[in-house]
Amino acid sequence: MRNLSLILFALIFTCFSLPAFADEGPLKFSMREGSNASAHKHNEEGISHYKQGHYDIALKHFQMASKLDSRVGESHYNEALCLDKLGKHGDATNHFYAARTYAQGSSAILGSKILNAHAPMKREGS
Repeated sequence: MRNLSLILFALIFTCFSLPAFADEGPLKFSMREGSNASAHKHNEEGISHYKQGHYDIALKHFQMASKLDSRVGESHYNEALCLDKLGKHGDATNHFYAARTYAQGSSAILGSKILNAHAPMKREGS
């Protein structure tokens, strides 16, 4: 009976501890003055593929968006999400840090649980 209880507890714990970040998806970015229209288009195309589960194709679009306009935090954030989905966590972390750098106050980026799990704020003096 005790073993059964432990197994049930483990199953329940596993179900409730599924990725807490599953609801975080890619972000759109608005066309700001000086924004690159092609970067915006690639970001939109990447979002479409991401929503379909085509993470490898979405990644290529987000990479192109980041290459065309590296100052857009949303592109780096979206690229990081794809890299995370593809199991490339080190690369994802680098892009989450870039997303924070170029967030321009975006609460969706700065308040992202997955971003803060991968790229915690560095403490002063570290």
